[in-house]
Amino acid sequence: MEKAQQQFDEKQAREMQRKIAKNQFNFNDFMAQIQQIKKMGNLKDLAAMIPGMGKMLKDVDIDDDAFKGIEAIINSMTAKERENPQIINVSRRQRIAKGSGTSLPEVNRLLKQFEETRKMMRVAATMKNPMQMMRNMRRR
Repeated sequence: MEKAQQQFDEKQAREMQRKIAKNQFNFNDFMAQIQQIKKMGNLKDLAAMIPGMGKMLKDVDIDDDAFKGIEAIINSMTAKERENPQIINVSRRQRIAKGSGTSLPEVNRLLKQFEETRKMMRVAATMKNPMQMMRNMRRR
């Protein structure tokens, strides 16, 4: 069973990498990633697994409902909007905010962060050597 799960995860990872490289990562993919993170358990426990983070987060309270607002915003989008985020204009943003019970600035913030993340992921996915990228960044 574990081997089947691992192969399924690897297949998903390859498909996600392909979509990122082709700049096809969308809100449906983002929502799938959120669901996978939530399946892993408590956010504080997950973050504590990162070396050095356990001590830093000792006194920090991480809300397990951190994704609820994001999920509400994404669920308030139409299927077409989730597939093609670039079509989300001001009137659509207002409708999404009303439908999700959030504010227009919250919707704008999510869309901006999503686009920035998408760009960063695309650059990372197309890099042949991530260490070379790090060296180039230090030279600047």
